[in-house]
Amino acid sequence: QAQLVESGGGLVQPGGSLRLSCAASGRIFSVNAMGWYRRAPGQQRELVALITSGGTTNYADSVKGRFTISRDNANNTVYLQMNSLSPEDTAVYYCNADVAVVLGAHLYDYNYWGQGTQVTVSS
Repeated sequence: QAQLVESGGGLVQPGGSLRLSCAASGRIFSVNAMGWYRRAPGQQRELVALITSGGTTNYADSVKGRFTISRDNANNTVYLQMNSLSPEDTAVYYCNADVAVVLGAHLYDYNYWGQGTQVTVSS
């Protein structure tokens, strides 16, 4: 059907920047809302940022002004630019997307998750 593949995580010092990427591939007709979530150790998964197919964005209060979500519709890819990172941003970051997939002569809407990418902010 479809899959999401993330990249761009790693280790960064406080105050540094990272850019995450997530590409959707497969039997895709269209990709609707895309987003990033994160799960810190011992905590529940939380929304970081969302972007609609039309480009409307929404951010968690904790990342407003520091993170920017964007997308490349031609390549079914979503990005998360993370600046001014702090240790509190340390988490596994997951990509999420609502995808219409083609199966035979029909379209089906599914919600997909990426495998997760570790972001560690530490000196």
